[in-house]
Amino acid sequence: MMSRALPVFVLSAMALVAAACLPFLHVAPNRLLSGHAVSPLAGPLAAAWLAVIAVTAFRIPMQRVAVTAMAWLAIAGLPWLAGAEAQRILSDASATTRVQPGAGFWMMWLAAALLLLDGLRSRRPAVQVAAWIAAGVTIAMLAAAGVFDGLSLVREWRAQRAPFAAAVAEHLRLAGTTLVLALLTGAPLGWRVWRGRRADGVVVGILAFLQTVPSLALFALLIGPFAWLARTWPALGTLGFGGTGAAPAVFALWLYALLPVVRYTAAGLDAVPVDTRDAARGLGMSRTQLLMRVQLPLGWPVLLAGLRIVAVQTIGLAAVAALIGAGGLGRFVFLGIGQGATDMVLLGTLAIIVLALLVDFVFQGVLAWTERRA
Repeated sequence: MMSRALPVFVLSAMALVAAACLPFLHVAPNRLLSGHAVSPLAGPLAAAWLAVIAVTAFRIPMQRVAVTAMAWLAIAGLPWLAGAEAQRILSDASATTRVQPGAGFWMMWLAAALLLLDGLRSRRPAVQVAAWIAAGVTIAMLAAAGVFDGLSLVREWRAQRAPFAAAVAEHLRLAGTTLVLALLTGAPLGWRVWRGRRADGVVVGILAFLQTVPSLALFALLIGPFAWLARTWPALGTLGFGGTGAAPAVFALWLYALLPVVRYTAAGLDAVPVDTRDAARGLGMSRTQLLMRVQLPLGWPVLLAGLRIVAVQTIGLAAVAALIGAGGLGRFVFLGIGQGATDMVLLGTLAIIVLALLVDFVFQGVLAWTERRA
């Protein structure tokens, strides 16, 4: 019982320290200058996290349900408190004043999200999905009501709305193109690896080596070859090939995505029992029929798990592609760093995290549906 309560103690203690010692909000005179930290709600927030610890320590009835409910309230309530306090602060401040969530807010919000994950772990998938959707809808309703209008992150988004929408679309295009190319090339490679029983062969070894190359270094190394291709064959240049831009970015992301696709394809094909394959051959199935009618349907959940990893990994790595002119949300991150604008950095970073979580959520849903049908 103690081992099950340990994560709750650790996360609640982390949130308690954040409430008591770290700033809940950060107030600056404008978007570029540094400001000062404020924690107007340190006492009530610390008391709330102490209550979570007490509920866990004294093992009250329905303890797990109570902690999960508190975590859900924190996920929806902390942004509401931050927005309300920001509006109160701005009512007596100049028009250029910026209020952004501080380190204490982010640590408490992360702790609440992890507590909710832990509390929902043993629940049915439908309950888990409903809880997260309810939290998202609640936050969206608060945003629609203007509760977060005083936060600098929202003000930055409004100022950058059109470029931000274009960056999201470009980021999804980069990730989607990479995922399709990785599936079209990695799945046949995985089949060849499985057929040759070469899980540690040359192909896998090369792909594993590419994983060790830092992403920024690989993007930089591709500038020269792609620029040479564009000069040598001008027709490629008209298609968008060049030393910078989407072409080298997609190529680098594709190289990183190949290894998990190859490995999970081989693992999925190998997951089909030998007896099942022998029975299919006994029925007169050809190698192609065996692959299409037996191995792929039965091994699809494993391959889908690999695609899920590739999709989330690619969305994260695509941020670095902005350094070679590929666009995407990484542009906001690096522009913000260059300008010293924390709000712009947070806008790009949080958007990448949300995209990765949404894609992971979609793949989990498809995987659960596939396993139920199997």
